[in-house]
Parts: sequence; structure tokens; C-alpha cells
Amino acid sequence: MLSGFSLPLLAGLMTAGVLLDLLLGETRRFHPLVGFGRLAGAIERLLNRGRARLLRGLLAWMLAVLPITCAAFWLCGLAGAALHVFLLYLCLGLRSLRDHNQPIAEALAAGDLDGARLLTARIVSRDTNSADETSLAKASTESLLENGNDAVFGTLFWFAVAGGPGAVCFRLANTLDAMWGYRTPRYDWFGCCAARIDDLLNYVPARLTALSYVVLGKTMADKKRAWRCWRTQAPHWGSPNAGPVMASGAGALGLSLGGDAVYDGELERRPPLGSGSPAAARDIDRAWRLVAETTALWLIWVALAAGLSYLRGGYFA
Repeated sequence: MLSGFSLPLLAGLMTAGVLLDLLLGETRRFHPLVGFGRLAGAIERLLNRGRARLLRGLLAWMLAVLPITCAAFWLCGLAGAALHVFLLYLCLGLRSLRDHNQPIAEALAAGDLDGARLLTARIVSRDTNSADETSLAKASTESLLENGNDAVFGTLFWFAVAGGPGAVCFRLANTLDAMWGYRTPRYDWFGCCAARIDDLLNYVPARLTALSYVVLGKTMADKKRAWRCWRTQAPHWGSPNAGPVMASGAGALGLSLGGDAVYDGELERRPPLGSGSPAAARDIDRAWRLVAETTALWLIWVALAAGLSYLRGGYFA
């Protein structure tokens, strides 16, 4: 493996990182990505001015990401496998996806629309002040499917490629895209590099995620629908990576997602995703289970590859 781990060791480290995330969840007092966001904000305020904003954006990305990634490589060289697992745990967000979305489902099930609106506003950028139950359930479900790739599967992919530092680099790049990757007067040129780098790093993981959602469709009809939605709907979505992931996931769940949404008081026309019934409170849990099952599937794939390499008498360094 490019990470330098044998396949059996990689399988063990990935499983340990996922189990730590499920057991501990997000750090309660200080999350490293929150601190990184503050650092990135300071860099952006310093450099996002004047001319040559495209180059300034690239410089800002390098200043924010490369020193931390290099430090992670250096520290992992000193501390070994344990630090790789700890870095993977810090970068994963599987349990946090459940912890942030399950209360939305519970509020909707209890008829607490105001509470559900407040909770949903914490995880999405669209307006939720006047959203109904379907719109809130749709927003939460879309967030789960898309962030399953960003917070879990992309992280696992880059961990397999470059260990803990690979996971760190990916999550930092993904965070910068979430902060700077907007087509607004402030970020259009400055955030272009952050958006394109994230697209590049996410290209393979997103398609592996979409394929996993197809595989995990409960019935053959679900699998065929997920594949069809991926191939026909994703090309029309604005993001080259979110499109395949959300279209495939919506198809596997038999849900109609996408469509119009309000951002900053303006209606944004978005293409449809998936096919089937509108999202409801119970579908939030179904989306979470799809992400959790996909995580298990990825760990099984790596474990099977490790077992095959062992039986063939090699450790696939």
C-alpha cells in the first residue's frame, strides 16, 4: 500500500480508528477542525484582498494545509501506528453525523417543528426559518449522504493512501472548501483553488461511495434505481462529487431529494436527486444506517484484501 502499511495492519488501524470514533465521538472541549477553521479565517482575512486573488487563494491554501500535514508526517514517524489511529479518529465524523442528525429526526417525530428548524440550521447553509417537515427531513438526509463521503469515506480512502497525515490533509482541504469554495464576490477567485483541490481529492472516494450505496440497496430494484440515478442525475448537479454520492444514495433509499432550496433569502433551482417518496423523519435514520453500513462494507473489503494477501503469502507493503 502507498501508506506503507501492510494490508493486515491497515485493516487493523482503520477498524481501530472507526471504533474510537463510534466510542468517543467528537472531542467535547476543543475540536482540532474548529481551531483550524479559526486559523484559516485569519489567513483569509490577511490575504483575500487586492489583486491576484487566485494566486493569493493558492498561497492561503498552502499556508493553512501544508505545515500541519508536514507536522503530522513528522510526528507519525516518531510515534508510529498509535498516532496514525489517533489522527484518523480526529478526522472521522461517523458518530457526529448521527449525533447531529438524530435529534432532528426525533424533533420531527415529536412534532417540534421549531426545534427541528433550529437543529437543521446548525448543519446546513440553506434557510430553515419557514421550512416544513419534508424540507427539513430532506436537508438532513442530503447532509448525511454527502457528508458520509466527506467526513468518513474520503477520510478512510486517504488514510489508506497516506496514513494519518493523508487523512489530515484531506479533512483540512475539505474544510477549506466548505469555508472558501463559494461563488460569491468575496470568494469567487480566492476560493477557486480550495474548491478545485477538494474536487480532485474527492474524485475517487466519491465514486467509490456512490458505488457502495448501489451495492447496499436492499433489493435489486433499489440497486438498479441507485445506479440509474447516479448515471442520469449526477451530471446535472453543480458539484462533480456530491452529485454521484447524493443521487446514488437517494436512489438506494427510494427517496426524492434535491430540488429547489432557499439560500440567503434567494430560491436556488437545483436538479432532482433520486426517485420515490418525499423524505420524512424516519428517512433520516435510514440514511444514517446506509452510511454506517457503507463504513462496515469498506472495513470488510480491506479485511478481505488483507486475508487474501496473507493466504497468498505476501503482506502487500
